Amino acid sequence: MPPHRTPSTTFSENARADHFAKVKEKDMSNSQNHKQAMINEILKNPISPERIETLSMECIEREAPAHSFRDGEWNVVKRMIHTTADFSLMGDVVFSPDAVDSAVAALRSASPIYTDSNMIRAGLSIARLKSANAEYGPGKIHCHVANEDVAVRAKEAGLPRSLFAVKKGESILNGGIAVFGNAPVALLELNRMIIENRVAPALVIGMPVGFVHVVESKEELMSLDVPFIAIQGRRGGSPLAVSVIHALCSIAANKQ
Repeated sequence: MPPHRTPSTTFSENARADHFAKVKEKDMSNSQNHKQAMINEILKNPISPERIETLSMECIEREAPAHSFRDGEWNVVKRMIHTTADFSLMGDVVFSPDAVDSAVAALRSASPIYTDSNMIRAGLSIARLKSANAEYGPGKIHCHVANEDVAVRAKEAGLPRSLFAVKKGESILNGGIAVFGNAPVALLELNRMIIENRVAPALVIGMPVGFVHVVESKEELMSLDVPFIAIQGRRGGSPLAVSVIHALCSIAANKQ
């Protein structure tokens, strides 16, 4: 038969447990009080965004493996690495021989820019564009993918809106800068326009991301006689496409 536990014993054990709980809580409280949040060090020793960027670029220069990119090309690739912290991009970025020179000339002339998504359009810095040419403003950046007439045509045809958006932008694309970070079908349509309609962009940034038609769209672009900067394979996306334009703006403004 189990021993009888008196109320006084039960109370004593409960009191002891309560005491240990309070001691533990006090220890944790003291520990939290002594711990300093990392942001406090930055607040004590402020560092500007410009300085952070400079330090980041110095880090990239130190850690990057040997490469054969020319100066202008390397400035673009560095900005892409800065955007992603991914050095493996170095093996997949491809430049046509005239890509940087053609892009810089176009930016200095305030050539129109066509984007395959409003995300890219929103991400492009007007201040950076103005550093290349003061005439740049929101009206120089075009994206038709959300236009109502484009949506209607796409629904009727059962095809992506991006394809009809590119068709609508043909006059902008001829002599302009085409930026693709999302829509491989749109890039395929531009490729067709280059082949069949003799559309001649000043630069094509071919960086759609994904799994369907992505690799093929880039490979076809890289086979054409047109200035391009592309990422081989499935990788890409809006941030990378935007980073390329920003790097080119710095070159155009002689801020390499």
